Amino acid sequence: MRDTLADLIGAVSVVLVAATIFVRSRMYADIIEKRMTWRQRAGIVLLFGLFTIYGTNRGVTILGAVVSISDLGPVIAGLIGGPLVGLATGLIGAVHRYFQGGFTALSCSLSTLLAGLFAGLYYSWRGGSFPSVKLAVLFMVGVELFHQALTLLIARPFDQALRSVEAGIVPTVAASAVGIGLFAFMVENLKREKAVESANHMIEGELKAARDIQMRMLPKTFPPFPQRTEFDIFAMIQPAREVGGDFYDFFFIDEDRLCFVIGDVSGKGVPASLFMAVTKTLIKARALSGLRPDEVLSGVNDELSRDNDSAMFVTVFCATLDTRTGEIVYANGGHNPPYLVPAGGRVSSFATEAGPIVGAIEGIPYKSQGVHLQRDDEIFLYTDGVSEAMNRDQSFFTAERLESSLTSAAGLPVKDAVGKVLAEVRAFCDGAEQSDDITMMAIRFRGAEKRNISRPVS
Repeated sequence: MRDTLADLIGAVSVVLVAATIFVRSRMYADIIEKRMTWRQRAGIVLLFGLFTIYGTNRGVTILGAVVSISDLGPVIAGLIGGPLVGLATGLIGAVHRYFQGGFTALSCSLSTLLAGLFAGLYYSWRGGSFPSVKLAVLFMVGVELFHQALTLLIARPFDQALRSVEAGIVPTVAASAVGIGLFAFMVENLKREKAVESANHMIEGELKAARDIQMRMLPKTFPPFPQRTEFDIFAMIQPAREVGGDFYDFFFIDEDRLCFVIGDVSGKGVPASLFMAVTKTLIKARALSGLRPDEVLSGVNDELSRDNDSAMFVTVFCATLDTRTGEIVYANGGHNPPYLVPAGGRVSSFATEAGPIVGAIEGIPYKSQGVHLQRDDEIFLYTDGVSEAMNRDQSFFTAERLESSLTSAAGLPVKDAVGKVLAEVRAFCDGAEQSDDITMMAIRFRGAEKRNISRPVS
């Protein structure tokens, strides 16, 4: 019995290898999606008909009876293709088995034929869905027991039929049950993979939509104010994921004062993008009411800190530029200090007090400071995704490299200057996966006569 079972399991293994290839084929994908054509049905009949013939030929002769897995092919065909497919597959196996001869030829042929029909009817009863592993095994066991019963009912002499059934029933039932169980397991895994793939596609679509919405929230038309010649401005953002937490914004508070802001929300992904949207909206609403940058950050901090169960926060640099005088008034909420890129001279970081992060603790005061820009002076703002961009060796781009890039880009149009920095960051990273959002903004003033760096503003 052990040798017989081993032989039958070997035959099952070969059939399952071929069945695995079939399950991963485009044909089976069409079957799952209920798009099976008659040509595909014919292909199933041919494929599993050959499986049935192979199963019969690999059978073991016991007391003149062939013990085999000949019913496995028609059952699988019927369960995936319906009654006609199962019946046609069973017919191929039945004809082949009948001409093999032996005193069980008629009973085995009839059983193989009916196995495909019964499986197809079960397919129709289930609405075309393949059964679970447990149900498939139980169905297969029932088919094999029916096969043994037909042998006892039809095959003669009865004593010989009884002895052959006693010797072959356990290996046949066990091998066929293992075969259908493993095939059902593959089908279930494929269904799970398809469900996960479908869910991933839906999520990707939603994230793409969220990214589009996020990008539309940020100014992206440059030059944004073609009629204003007092300054040039350019900004860009490159999220590390589909959506991120970096943001920038700029808008006129009145006829002469331009407010500009850059921020970096803790974390990444959808939560950071939602927190970013709230922060950006609050900042713009308060700035448009005429508040100073320190008052803007104080109010936004209080709003974000209340009921902040997610414990998220944001770093923000908020400033206003007087387009008549070149005076910048700014407040820093824990953000990287911007760089001053003068028309002539050395690139330097703003002398700014990095105040507390925004959204962590309610009631924290912020401080405004100021600087006057001369003609063609530039201010460069960025998030730490620039200075902390990593290469394949996990080394940072660093603030020093950023300063060097700004020095070499001095005098270029603001769009070209930002583009040059981005190109050098990418060259440094050398294809390494981006770990954080990259955001930059450059503003060049076109007319002022006096500069006074880092004076407190009352």
